[in-house]
Amino acid sequence: MIGLFYILLCWVAGNALARLTGDYVSGNIIGMVLLFVALRMKIVPAERVRPAARFLLGVMALFFVPFGVGLMISYETLLSHFWAIMVAIVASTVVVLLTVGWSFQKLNRKDDARTP
Repeated sequence: MIGLFYILLCWVAGNALARLTGDYVSGNIIGMVLLFVALRMKIVPAERVRPAARFLLGVMALFFVPFGVGLMISYETLLSHFWAIMVAIVASTVVVLLTVGWSFQKLNRKDDARTP
C-alpha cells in the first residue's frame, strides 16, 4: 500500500507543478520524472514501490477500455474524417522516419570522423 502512496504522491506533485508552470508539460510526465528521480536518489526505496508498480502494469490493459469505448462512440466522427486522419498518420510517419534517418546519418558521420 505504501508503494501506491508513493506513486500517487508523485502523480499529484507532478500535476500541481504542471498547473503552477502553466500546463506546458503534462503533470503525468512530470510525476513520472519525479518518481524516477526519487528512486534514483534512493529517497523512495524501490522495494516499496515494486509490488504496486507490478500490479498496475498487470492491469494496465484495463486503463485502455475507456479510450476504446470513446472511439466506438465517436465512430461516425472518425468515419467522416477518415481521409484526413489517414493523411495525418501517413505524413507524420514519413516525417518521423525521415527525421530519424537524417539524424542517424549525421550522428554516424561524426562517429566515423572520430574513428582513427
